Amino acid sequence: MERISKDDVKHVAKLAELEFDEKDVGKITSQLDRILDHVAKISRVDTEGIPPTSHVLDVKNVFREDEAKQSVTQEAALKNAPDEENQGFKVPKID
Repeated sequence: MERISKDDVKHVAKLAELEFDEKDVGKITSQLDRILDHVAKISRVDTEGIPPTSHVLDVKNVFREDEAKQSVTQEAALKNAPDEENQGFKVPKID
C-alpha cells in the first residue's frame, strides 16, 4: 500500500530546494514508503507497562559535588613562567 506519492516527494523536495529527476523521485518514493511501513509496524508493538527509556544503560550522575578548594596561588603558578606581565603569563603576539 502506497503511503506517499510522487507528488508528495516532489513537494517536499521543492520545499527543501532539492531537484530530482523522475527516476530519483520514483526511487525516493519507494524508499520513503518502505520507511513508513516499517514505522507503522513498530507502532503496532504493545508497549503498555514499559517505562520510557532515555538511556539504555543505568547511568547515574558521575560528577563529583562542586566543592570550593584551595587553588594554586598566583605566585606558584607564575613561578616557572619564562616571562610575566600584569600578574599573568606574557606570551608572544601572534599575527
